[in-house]
Amino acid sequence: MPASAQPKTAAPQPSEGATTEGATALRPHAEQAFAAELAALAAQDDRPRPARWRLSPWAVATYLLGGTLPDGTVITPKYVGPRRIVEVAVTTLATDRALLLLGVPGTAKTWVSEHLAAAVSGDSTLLVQGTAGTPEEAIRYGWNYARLLAHGPSRDALVPSPVMRAMAEGMTARVEELTRIPADVQDTLITILSEKTLPIPELGEEVQAVRGFNLIATANDRDRGVNDLSSALRRRFNTVVLPLPESAEAEVDIVTRRVEQLGRSLDLPAVPDGMAEIRRVVTVFRELRDGMTDDGRTKLKSPSGTLSTAEAISVVTNGLALAAHFGDGVLRPADVAAGILGAVVRDPAADRVVWQEYLETVVRERGGWTDFYRACREVSA
Repeated sequence: MPASAQPKTAAPQPSEGATTEGATALRPHAEQAFAAELAALAAQDDRPRPARWRLSPWAVATYLLGGTLPDGTVITPKYVGPRRIVEVAVTTLATDRALLLLGVPGTAKTWVSEHLAAAVSGDSTLLVQGTAGTPEEAIRYGWNYARLLAHGPSRDALVPSPVMRAMAEGMTARVEELTRIPADVQDTLITILSEKTLPIPELGEEVQAVRGFNLIATANDRDRGVNDLSSALRRRFNTVVLPLPESAEAEVDIVTRRVEQLGRSLDLPAVPDGMAEIRRVVTVFRELRDGMTDDGRTKLKSPSGTLSTAEAISVVTNGLALAAHFGDGVLRPADVAAGILGAVVRDPAADRVVWQEYLETVVRERGGWTDFYRACREVSA
């Protein structure tokens, strides 16, 4: 058939969360992945909203904690934990205090931060990623040096940071791993958070924050490379501590939900077929993390790693990938054993002793765990 005679088809449209090239994004932003839920909440949200908020504080909390709307729309939980913690975090953003989400690694600080920004401002991408090399320009502003050299300092030559953009547009900015940023760079935030203004001395101007602006920072004090916040900066934040899951069931629920979400994007097997192994991974992590078996009868040595919920999610996801590509699609002990070993044994000398002792005194004697014990012994050899 000649090319001119071939039937015409409509050009494929990018799907929700798709990239500009039309390919599906590996990890869509929260406002893309949960656009339908955010739209449903906005349509039925008749409560007062702070200036430039997409949803009311009540609706933001419902988006994070989950629930069923009057029209039957189910809002999936994004955070499983005490309701009061979420309510305090949301309320903080409706005041002139910035929000600091504090917790040990793996307590969903980044996840909660992203979803809060998505629900409040409809945009979670105004992000500064904190590292030991984060410069002051990442928080304040930088310059387009070609324009700067050609025409001198001007607004056209200025490159606004995510924080500056959030101030000018009344949006929510995010600063991840605040305590990894050098102390002198951290303190750049003091004027922004206290005076709600960002001076631009080169232009003799300033950017004043408009209503709706606020900032969410995340931090932990357990990892190496932490730079403590100055007392002046800490006073500008309302600190909300995100705890580890209180119960094994809550942690299993969190791991299951996140693995299901990740699995759909990676075309992995369904989670229900691997629930036994998910519970086993969570049990191992909780017992080693707490230094005590679930029944409280045996004290255990704890390894150097955090064994967080996030690491449990990673172990199970990797296990599902092994089951999908090199097994029968069902998650089995052999699929998670190597991941658990990698999470537990961070210090080859000390942690290996802790792991071997746990295998021989707890796992070996536990009913129904024989296959798991053998798989762990095999990868530990």
